[in-house]
Amino acid sequence: MTSSSFDLFGSGMTSARTRERMVARLISQGIKDSRVLDVMRQTPRHIFVDEALAHRAYEDTALPIGHGQTLSQPYIVARMSELLLADGPRQKVLEIGTGSGYQTAVLAQLFGFVHSLERIKPLQEKARERLQNLGLHNVRLRHADGLQGLPGDGGYDGIIGTAASLGVPATLVDLLALGGTMVLPVGSSHQNLVLVHKGLDGAVQQQVIEPVKFVPMLGGVIG
Repeated sequence: MTSSSFDLFGSGMTSARTRERMVARLISQGIKDSRVLDVMRQTPRHIFVDEALAHRAYEDTALPIGHGQTLSQPYIVARMSELLLADGPRQKVLEIGTGSGYQTAVLAQLFGFVHSLERIKPLQEKARERLQNLGLHNVRLRHADGLQGLPGDGGYDGIIGTAASLGVPATLVDLLALGGTMVLPVGSSHQNLVLVHKGLDGAVQQQVIEPVKFVPMLGGVIG
C-alpha cells in the first residue's frame, strides 16, 4: 500500500485495534477531551505517511514526511488540539504548516472551518488529496509563508503552529480574535509548547505548557 491508495480501514499494524491501543495510550498520557480522543480514534493516520512507514503510524513517535518535515507524534497532535478546545468551541482556526495534513484532518473534525498554510507545495498537494479522500471539505489550503500569516485576514478563534518559531510571532498574534487562543512550539535548541491567549480587552498572555521538539518554522515558499 502507498499513501496515495488510501486504505482508510487499515489492517494489521494499521487496523482499528491498533488505533484503539493508541487512544488508550493517549488517555494514559493525560489526554482527557473525549472529542479529541474520538477524532484520533477515527482518523486513519497511516494514510499520511509513505508505505514503508505505515506500520509505525500509530506509534508514539514523530515520522518523516520528506522535505525535512515530520508528522508529529499522536500525543502532540492530541495535546495541541485539546488546548485549542479548552476555552470552548472554535469556529475559525488557522494552522501554520499543513505538512502531511494529519493535524489538519484532526482540526477539521473538531472546528467549524480550518485555514491551513504550507510553504512547501508538494506537501500541500499530497495533503489536499488526502483530505479530499477523507471527505473533509471545511478546509482551505494555501501555499504561503506561515510566518507572514495572511495579511488582510484575521479574526481567528484559534491558531496552531506545527513548527517551532524563535518567539511568538506578532503577525500571528495580530490575527487572533479577541478571546482567541494560539498554541505553538517556541524556541531553538530548547523548545516549549506555548499557549497564547488574547483577552477581550486585547491583552495578551502567554503560558508555557511543556517541553517539545519540533522542526524549525522557516520563511519563504518552495514551489
